[in-house]
Amino acid sequence: MINWKALSKSELQEMSEAGQQVLNCYRVLGKTGDNIVGEILRGVETFYEMDHYPEGDIYDNESHSQYYYHAHRGPEEHGHFHTFLREAGMAADMTPIEEQSHESYMDEREDKLSHLIAISMDNKGFPTSLFTTNRWVTAENWYSADDVIKMLDSFEIDLVPPSWPVNIWLTSMFILFKPLIIQLLKERDEAIEKWQMAHPDRDVFEDRELEITSEAAISVEDYLSQLDAALNEAA
Repeated sequence: MINWKALSKSELQEMSEAGQQVLNCYRVLGKTGDNIVGEILRGVETFYEMDHYPEGDIYDNESHSQYYYHAHRGPEEHGHFHTFLREAGMAADMTPIEEQSHESYMDEREDKLSHLIAISMDNKGFPTSLFTTNRWVTAENWYSADDVIKMLDSFEIDLVPPSWPVNIWLTSMFILFKPLIIQLLKERDEAIEKWQMAHPDRDVFEDRELEITSEAAISVEDYLSQLDAALNEAA
């Protein structure tokens, strides 16, 4: 799916460095038999569907990035991360679309937020796919794909809690998979447009029949092999 030749050598190198960070997080956690998901759920006695982990989410008040982990998609995954950027971390000229309707609790928030990407995880604590969602899924404010793409470089969790390796891993995943995330965001908007055209009498952003708007299976190892080949070709 990635047009590797369209990426500059500096972009490829940055992605490669992020990939090494991802692998390093796996290495460090693996030394004690731990993994990304286990770190997020450390100390949790019972894992409940739909609850946010850690409780209250993780928010970096410098980058205004936010994330949480939860589950509700059935046996095909253990759970997934939802990632966001809040309004204070966005450029001043970014404005969400005018919403026809939304849940009332959204009016109680002090600021706006945009969902960036979700990362699906397996039972061994490794990522298996990236996906985007309809607006109602995360009660986000809906920004165009062009705006969300501009937000990607702002996502950073520069914190120790709940786990430093998890925060480094998540931040690095954004850099490593940026080209794929960009593709998925564009496909998200295309899916929304097609759905609205097919169902003109519905509010597409509140339509419970449309939940996942784009998705791509991933393997960090396979992706890094393709990235290495692209770097060698660009040398």
